[in-house]
Amino acid sequence: MSTVVIEPLTAAAFAPFGQVIELDGAHHYPINNGMTERYHDLAKVELGGVHARPLISIFRGKPYTLPLELRLVERHPLGSQAFYPLSDSPWLVIVATDEGGSPTGLRAFRPAPDQGVNIAMNTWHGVLTPLEREAAFLVVDRGGDGNNLEEHHFDVPHTIRLP
Repeated sequence: MSTVVIEPLTAAAFAPFGQVIELDGAHHYPINNGMTERYHDLAKVELGGVHARPLISIFRGKPYTLPLELRLVERHPLGSQAFYPLSDSPWLVIVATDEGGSPTGLRAFRPAPDQGVNIAMNTWHGVLTPLEREAAFLVVDRGGDGNNLEEHHFDVPHTIRLP
């Protein structure tokens, strides 16, 4: 069994897996007669395959406890998947690189309360992982024809823990 130590979420560290969705440093400008600030183009929505269309959903996840035994990761070969928390509940983002069709090089990130992520198309990632309490997330991903889910079950689980 391998151990993955949770690290803070930064745009640079997460770049191989997608984008961090955050207001800090984002391009923004006023709209609506100056009454609203638009933070523009925060993530690259990727849609592939036949009859692809974006979906906007809310996921409500039950909490996990640490240390976490990670037994499953998944990926979406036809689209990206963005998660933005609707509360300040803590959560994890677990991702991996691909080697010959299998996940490797697992990393675990703990976003700050005002950070979300957009996981790039075909990137291995853990399931929605709130900590401490149930939490809701705004999710933007792909709908349309074709199989957009591939799962990988580890023979031996990986332990995800705090530093």
